[in-house]
Amino acid sequence: MPSALFNVSPPAKLQDKSREMDDAHKKEPAICPTDDDTIAPKARKPQKQSLDYIWKTGVAGGLAGSAAKTLVAPLDRVKILFQASNPQFAKYTGSWFGVVGAMKVIYKEDGVLGLYRGHSATILRIFPYAAIKFLAYEQIRSVFIQGPHHETPFRRLISGSMAGVTSVFFTYPLEVIRVRLAFETKHDSRSSLVEICKRIYNEAPPPLRPTSSEPAVIAATATVVRAVTPSSGLGNFYRGFSATIMGMLPYAGVSFLTHDTAGDVLRHPLISRHTTLPKPQNSPEDKPAPLRYWAELLAGGVAGLVSQTSAYPLEVIRRRMQVGGTVGDGHRLGIGETAKLILKERGMSGFFVGLTIGYVKVVPMAAVSFYVYERGKTWLGI
Repeated sequence: MPSALFNVSPPAKLQDKSREMDDAHKKEPAICPTDDDTIAPKARKPQKQSLDYIWKTGVAGGLAGSAAKTLVAPLDRVKILFQASNPQFAKYTGSWFGVVGAMKVIYKEDGVLGLYRGHSATILRIFPYAAIKFLAYEQIRSVFIQGPHHETPFRRLISGSMAGVTSVFFTYPLEVIRVRLAFETKHDSRSSLVEICKRIYNEAPPPLRPTSSEPAVIAATATVVRAVTPSSGLGNFYRGFSATIMGMLPYAGVSFLTHDTAGDVLRHPLISRHTTLPKPQNSPEDKPAPLRYWAELLAGGVAGLVSQTSAYPLEVIRRRMQVGGTVGDGHRLGIGETAKLILKERGMSGFFVGLTIGYVKVVPMAAVSFYVYERGKTWLGI
């Protein structure tokens, strides 16, 4: 019998078609036949501990912080001058006219660049600071909040507080340098960045004198802290650090808590069609629908307002401690001594000097920061 009768090979056209289908399967990942557009996003659930997610979060956070600080840099300069009781600008404190007057003096003496004095150091500090803060928040949040049933105000508060402390620890020396640069005026001897660093490094430590006016426990604690803390050198770059940590715990925690809570309210089903945008196709499964630009700015602004109010007195104490080597006798004061000095000079109102500027500065700054961060994550696909 001819062998051709047993040739069961498919026709050449079918063989070519089969090869094309095999090549297509090799190029495209296999998809379960039951998958559709609504189920596919689950395959894109982000791995928050992956290097890709970490660097993208850091970049989005750094850009957010830089944009926000640039927006409010002139007000930040004036606020520092007021908080640190710069003698030249003491007469301008306490009113909006004073803010405008101080800005006019700075502009007249130094031009537009005077309003941004110290801003280069600000950017050098704020990019890593904001990057670490948002990155740390996402990582800490992934540990404390592993599902919707863990989404509680307390867990949000703790996650934000720990993220703020982490970022401050790594970037605080740059903050001290920035404040010193912003504190100088035309009547001061202009100092370069290197000179500022040398001056801070070589400043004399305060004597360990008894503080009889303080309660015994506080005085003893202050003595121990001063004894174990580096009294000069690199320790000077952490001047006011203890007050910063105390202020950052409520500030960062309340900021993230308020922003996330405001986002939940704005995404409520009753108003979501007015406040949210369609969820992008490449959006991770566990990420909520993005807010419209005005809603995101509103959530960030409210977060800035609430957090600023909760932590402002400690911020004033921190500023005074940071410039402790520039004003007074050059000695470093503790938190209690600095608070007493402010209370003696201005009373309770001294702890809220510049708060109005603080509101005007922090509300748009927080709004822009959260807006750029959330949009940055969307652009980067996380």
